[in-house]
Amino acid sequence: MRRRRVGYGLAVVALCLGGVLAASGADGRHDGYAAVGAGGNGPEGAVPPSGDVVLVPLDGRSPARPPGAAPGPGGGPAGRTAPSAGASLAGAAPDASGGHAAPGAPAERPAGGESGGDSGPGPSEPASSPPAPGTSPPAPPPTEPPPSPPGPAVLVVAEVRRAPADRRWCEDVTVEFRNTGGSAVRSGTVVFGTHIIGALGVDWATIDSAQALPTPIAAGAARTTAYRVCVDSWRVPLGMRVETQDVRTEHPS
Repeated sequence: MRRRRVGYGLAVVALCLGGVLAASGADGRHDGYAAVGAGGNGPEGAVPPSGDVVLVPLDGRSPARPPGAAPGPGGGPAGRTAPSAGASLAGAAPDASGGHAAPGAPAERPAGGESGGDSGPGPSEPASSPPAPGTSPPAPPPTEPPPSPPGPAVLVVAEVRRAPADRRWCEDVTVEFRNTGGSAVRSGTVVFGTHIIGALGVDWATIDSAQALPTPIAAGAARTTAYRVCVDSWRVPLGMRVETQDVRTEHPS
C-alpha cells in the first residue's frame, strides 16, 4: 500500500514539471524547447557543436574545430584553421588603448603623425628643375677685370728758357718737366749740354753737366724748375760765351 502511494506521488510531480515546461515554452522565446541539466562530454559540460562550426575564442588564440572535423584549407593540424580576414577579432590590430580594432579597419596612428616612436619624414624641399631642352642656362654676371698695374714713369722736357748770368761761363736755365707715365718720378737727373761759342760764332766744344730732378713729380703732373748751369772758366776766354742748347733727363724712376 505504501509503494503505490510513492509511485503515485512521483507521477504527479512529473506531470506538474511537464506542465511548467510546456507553459514556459509557449511564450515564443524558447521555441518550445528547454535545456534540462548539463549533458554531453565537452569541457565544463558544454555541448559540442555538430557540423562544420568554428569556435572563435575571445582571448586571441587560434579557433578550434569540433572533434573529428576535417583540417582547414591551409593544411594545418586537425581542429585548427587560419582565421579569415575580417571574420574574427583574433586578427585585428590592437589599438592605442590595448584593445582590438574592428576587423578590416586600419589601426589608428597616434597624434602628431608618429607611429612606434618614430617620426615620419619631414617636408621635402623642391628640387631645382633642369632647364628646358633647347634653352641655354643663364649667363653668369659679368665680372670686372682686375686693375692693371700702373706703368712706369715717363718724364719729358716740355720747355727750356735760357738767360745770361752775371758770369760769362754760366747761364740760368728754366726747365718745365712733364710726367706722362703711370707712376710718380721719385729720383733721377737732368743733363745739360752747354756749347762754347767763339767770337765769330764757331762752336768750339760741348760740355755736359748733370743736376738732380725736382722730385717727386706725380703721374700726369708737370713741374718747372730754374737751374744755374756753369762750365770751367778757363774754357770761356774773353770774347767767348756759353749756350745751353741740350737738356735731357736720365734714369727717372
